[in-house]
This record gives sequence, C-alpha cells and structure tokens, in this order.
Amino acid sequence: MTLYDETLAEQLEPLILEAFEHRALLTDSTHKEAVFTALEALTRGSLRVASQGADGWLVHAWLKKAILLYFALSPVELIVAGALQFQDKIKTQVPAGVRVVPPGVIRYGAHVREGCVVMPGYVNIGAYVDEGTMVDTWATVGSCAQIGKSVHLSGGVGIGGVLEPASAQPVIIEDGAFIGSRAVIVEGVLVEREAVIGAGVVLTASTPILDVSGPEVIELRGRVPARSVVIAGTKTKRFAAGEFGVPCALILGQRTESTDKKTSLESALREFNVSV
Repeated sequence: MTLYDETLAEQLEPLILEAFEHRALLTDSTHKEAVFTALEALTRGSLRVASQGADGWLVHAWLKKAILLYFALSPVELIVAGALQFQDKIKTQVPAGVRVVPPGVIRYGAHVREGCVVMPGYVNIGAYVDEGTMVDTWATVGSCAQIGKSVHLSGGVGIGGVLEPASAQPVIIEDGAFIGSRAVIVEGVLVEREAVIGAGVVLTASTPILDVSGPEVIELRGRVPARSVVIAGTKTKRFAAGEFGVPCALILGQRTESTDKKTSLESALREFNVSV
C-alpha cells in the first residue's frame, strides 16, 4: 500500500476542482493556498498523482489539475544554481538524502525519496521516484510518472509525462524494474515489478507486446507483466502498398525465482542476450 494522505486530500480536492472550473477563484486566497499546499504535499510525498491499493493503481486526477493551476499562478523567474542559470515558472530542488549530479534537475512538485541518485538527468513536476532508484545520465522522468523502489533507469531512458487529460494514467514503473539504455516508455504504460526492458525498446499505449515464450503468441498492450524480460522486435503488417515490419515488443521469458534480484537480472540478460 502507498502513502496517500486521505485527510489532506479531502480538504484540498474540492477547492482545486472549483478553481479548475472557475479560474477567477484563483484570486481568492483560500483557493490559491489550496494549490500551493497541494504542490508542497506532492514535493514532500504525502500526496501523489497515482497510488497503489489492493485493487491496483488509482489516478488522482485532481492533483494533475492542481499542477496545471500552479503553472497559471507561477511567474517566470530567473533561477540560479551555482554557475547554472535557468528562467522558468517552477523552481528546482535537491531533496535531503538524494545525490544530484550537475546538471541533474529535480523540479519542485516532484518527490524523490532518500537514497536515490539523479545523474545529469531530469525529474519533472508531479513525478514520484521511490527510494534507492537510479536516474542515470540523460534519463528523463516525465510529469506525474510514478517510479518504484530500486528501479534503474539507464542512460538516455525516456519516461513520458502524462499531465493531460487529467484522468489519464501516468507511466508507472514498479519496484525493482530495470529499463535499458535509450528505451522510451510513454502514454501511461505500466511496467510491473522487476521487469527487464532491453535497450531501445519503445512502449506506447498501442505498441503490441507479444509474449513469445510459450507455444502460442499472447498479445498485450499497455502493460508489461511482472518479471518479464522484454526486447524490441517487429511484426509484419499488410498495407495497401505491401507488407512491412512495424515495431513491437517481445517478451522472451521471465527472471528466475532461484536467485536474488541482482543476480537474476544479470542472469536474465545473459540468458536472453538482451542489450542494455
């Protein structure tokens, strides 16, 4: 179960929804303060855009609306970070216990837990990155993406942001997953716990995810099952002009249960010859 302050949410949600429908209310101190409080709670991690319960992941659309209202309330300002200068509406942050390597950026409104490392990568507003996760060089965590514990986002990984529509599920990467170099995961795709995504795999909501580990192909979309080992592939499709290969993802098998996570990951990569 994931921390989500229900009491605070009950206080803030009606005010955020009112202000989102009637922007003139943003001149009212009560509604304006509700927006600021929501963003601070996202930054602290006491609220998050999506939380996991007994029945799966639940999207809290009102918090996406709070982020959009925060953009409307925030002026463009000069931001100085050592020798670096930025000009933006949202300030940056360095959470306690998190290593941030220049010019890595964590935007205000994102929550990055203690023990994480952010190399020269980027974590956008509304994102949640759980403890022990590595955001490697030039990896990006898009707005509202939810990244679990002990995840490795390898160099150049692109985790897409899903801010609008507010009801849409963000990209979710569950605990212990490994995302290989230059992989791109967008449009609310769910990567379940301890899955291994090979280098260069592109996953969108419409990408066919083909489990070819058994005697018959099983096709999925929008979800990579737990512990799956996935590589990029192509699928033949007929068009008016002829047959062509279109991108897909192939599930080759699963991590074994007989070893710990680290050994299992290395073993999976060797066994299936997956590039990372």
